[in-house]
Amino acid sequence: MHSRLGVFLSPVHELGQDPHLAIQRNLDLVESLDRLNFDEAWFGEHHSLGWGLVGAPETLLAAASQRTRQIKLAHGVVPLSWHHPFHVATRAVHLDHLTRGRYILGVGPGVPTDAHMLGLNPADQRTRLAEALPSVIELVNGDGRVNDKTDWYGLQDAKLHLPRFSPSGLEIVIASGGTTPTAPKLAGEYGIGMVSFALTQPGIPNGISLADQWRFAQESAEAHGHTMRREDWRIALPVHVAETREEAFADVNEGFARWLFDYFGRASGRDVSTPGVRRQDELQARVEAGGAIVGSVEDVIAGVERLQDRTGGFGTLLVYVPDWCSWDKTDRSMELLARYVAPHFTRTADRPRESMEWAVSRREQR
Repeated sequence: MHSRLGVFLSPVHELGQDPHLAIQRNLDLVESLDRLNFDEAWFGEHHSLGWGLVGAPETLLAAASQRTRQIKLAHGVVPLSWHHPFHVATRAVHLDHLTRGRYILGVGPGVPTDAHMLGLNPADQRTRLAEALPSVIELVNGDGRVNDKTDWYGLQDAKLHLPRFSPSGLEIVIASGGTTPTAPKLAGEYGIGMVSFALTQPGIPNGISLADQWRFAQESAEAHGHTMRREDWRIALPVHVAETREEAFADVNEGFARWLFDYFGRASGRDVSTPGVRRQDELQARVEAGGAIVGSVEDVIAGVERLQDRTGGFGTLLVYVPDWCSWDKTDRSMELLARYVAPHFTRTADRPRESMEWAVSRREQR
């Protein structure tokens, strides 16, 4: 029974805590989400700025595969701009086996501060993504030998000797941060899925709207003979739910401020302040702009419905987990999402309700 819910774990963890425990927390959370019937868990790759502690997400995906039963596990994402396509494909197929077909290969250009440490010009990241993507797709899901030569990698008669676990192939998804149309156009060109962030990262102005991201993908797909399916589109944004709106905002307000001003502001060096908005009102401003959903169950349901209207419809909501509050409060939020928010959209609570109402109406007719 699908929930149409997932989580996107960059994962970022506020400074000052034990990194070992933070990494273990990610695995514990995914194990809990598997029991709560979440559909997907995505692990990002980061190498700089201190908050994003996971530089080898495939290791966490492999560990999570042995601790879970049904949840899909995804790279969120592999930076193709600095990984050799053959190594990406090899790891992907191995994870396909370890998860018994529950693995999703997410790809993207990578983070500029990470690229700097690797001696890569950030301006070349999207070019490299476009160069490597077709080779990765063929190595993972094709059956031919790949020959490809660029100024940063070479492939000569390349073919994996380990067959896929999934007979129909692995699902491949590209991440769109909403700053350029590159990712949506590549999604359409190669007929792969797309994960979009509801708003561009703090401090990056003039983002491309979600509706326009989908339009770019559709137009590209039509030009290349593919079809984009909205049920394959994921939208990621922070979501926190509590028993009341006031409690939800109280849970995350201080953690949000540290995430915004310390991580994106101080560490990333961006101007993250919203013009005309006081520091203490930044969370409310982001919620109103559609870049987060915070509130009661009813508030979150209404927020997701607005997001569906704003996008024209999408398949899975990925809850971005930014470490804004205690683990206990995050766990409670996930439980409320699974028990009360998801059934509103999947209609899984309708049948029990209909059964009761039918019994009541029959009794009243006697």
